[in-house]
Amino acid sequence: MTFKLTILGTSASLPAYGRHQSAQLLEIGKLTFLIDCGEGTQLQLTHYKIKAQKIDQIMISHLHGDHYLGLVGLLSSMNLLGRKKKLVLHGPNGLEEIITTQFRYSQTSLNYPISFQRLGTNQSNVIFENDTLSISSFPLNHRIPCCGFVWREKPKPKKINKDTLPVDLSLVNIVRLKKGEDIFDESGKLIYRNSSLTLPAKKSRSYAYCSDTKYDETIVQYIHKVDLLYHESTFLDDMTERATATFHSTASQAAQIGKLAKVNQLLLGHYSARYKDVSLFLNEAKQVLEATQLAQEGIEIALEE
Repeated sequence: MTFKLTILGTSASLPAYGRHQSAQLLEIGKLTFLIDCGEGTQLQLTHYKIKAQKIDQIMISHLHGDHYLGLVGLLSSMNLLGRKKKLVLHGPNGLEEIITTQFRYSQTSLNYPISFQRLGTNQSNVIFENDTLSISSFPLNHRIPCCGFVWREKPKPKKINKDTLPVDLSLVNIVRLKKGEDIFDESGKLIYRNSSLTLPAKKSRSYAYCSDTKYDETIVQYIHKVDLLYHESTFLDDMTERATATFHSTASQAAQIGKLAKVNQLLLGHYSARYKDVSLFLNEAKQVLEATQLAQEGIEIALEE
């Protein structure tokens, strides 16, 4: 099953040096999520030949403009292009009012339904769940209410070893094997041990998104051991005081959070417009956590099962 992240925007506050404001696209199986929607997001979707109509849910982390000002334009374009299917929009208090006010004064009527899901920003909450996937929001330490998000696949069923599977085994017992159970007869006697008839289940994958936040170790509990962590890195270390004052993080602070959380891979982004050469962020972060890479627009990161 697909688990792929595409980077659409990496710039903090202002577009700079060809970098656009925050936006990412995450595809998990048949579901597609847009994460934040800075100005120019729909142009980025077009540039990378991504159909906006495939988006099922949009997550807006907070109401600073570089994270949501592209949203009304995108919603309008979806409407003009004939969207009919429901769109789920997760955002903090105030987002629904912003959107409905703009549509009211422009006399815009959408031909597709939007379900507004208000995010709680003081504690972790499960905001979506199905048979295979769970998504939670969690509080970030920013100047205004702000959420991070984590996607975790649920444990997957074991695979049947066709080379050792008895030909007369019932479908009911095959289902039990996939759940990891041993097979017993009616008297309770063990007939088949699960390990002898199955192969290990495919890996369950996970991704965490930390948009805007000052250095805060309390978030480690929410992102522990994720396969991929995106963590903002607005400044370099010589601007640590500025980062703290503006409720942002430096590259090495992002790496320290990744290290404490024991993540497999760290992805840096949200670079201040004061920096043209973002390789400096990678150099500083790698001194703390080697498994670090830069978010660059257009790159795709696929997590393997």
